[in-house]
Amino acid sequence: MANVTLSDKEILVKLYEVTNGSQWKVKWDLTQPMTAWSGVKVENNKVIALDLQDNNLAGVLPAELGDLKSLQTLNLHKNQLSGNIPASLGNLKELKVLDLSFNSFTGAIPESLCNLSNLKSLELYMNRLSGQLPTNIGSLKNLETLAVFNNDIEGAIPVSFYQMQSLKTVLLNSNKMSGTLSPDIANLTQLTNLSLFENNFQGQVPLALEKLNGLKEMNISYNKFNGLVTKKLAMLDTLNMTMVNESGVAYLMNVAVEMEKRPIVAED
Repeated sequence: MANVTLSDKEILVKLYEVTNGSQWKVKWDLTQPMTAWSGVKVENNKVIALDLQDNNLAGVLPAELGDLKSLQTLNLHKNQLSGNIPASLGNLKELKVLDLSFNSFTGAIPESLCNLSNLKSLELYMNRLSGQLPTNIGSLKNLETLAVFNNDIEGAIPVSFYQMQSLKTVLLNSNKMSGTLSPDIANLTQLTNLSLFENNFQGQVPLALEKLNGLKEMNISYNKFNGLVTKKLAMLDTLNMTMVNESGVAYLMNVAVEMEKRPIVAED
């Protein structure tokens, strides 16, 4: 069996100890080689994947996790982890999948995560995260899934977000976000699912959304958007463009009926 370098093993032992390993659903036998531990994938003596979802981990993540330099997948979905997301995770340059969803993480999303240029999926939903989306989130050039719904994220969508041309799924619903949605959303040509409902976005719904031919699902209801939208966009929205006015009362947004586009002929 592969001889795993001590440093990676030491890091996992620390993780086990600080997240109440004796109470995990599937425990590790620390006397066994690391390759025998459940959820650990090892290649060339390095940990490349750690999948401990729904395993009753509790407590705060150790900063040392950021030293698992070969890690490509970190999945800690549905545990009882709390405290801040360690900024050191931004050192995991090989990381493609980061799933910390369904825990009790607090504080802001670390700006350092924007260094993860290979990241394809970032799932932080169902936590207690606050603050704003990182300014440089657009550095995640390969990101396909951004799921941060059901948190307390506030502020506007960063300008750099509209440069993320690999994005397919964007789920930012049920937060406290505000500001407008830029017509630059049309840059995200791969987008298939856009969910912004239950926030405080305002201003005109950009008609540029119609340029996103791959958009299969959209829900931007329960915001403070105003003005007119086309029938095509209204039909795409799961809740038929139900918006909330200044008094907090829900109403259906005005839908412009699309006229047949006929050439205008000058009269004699």
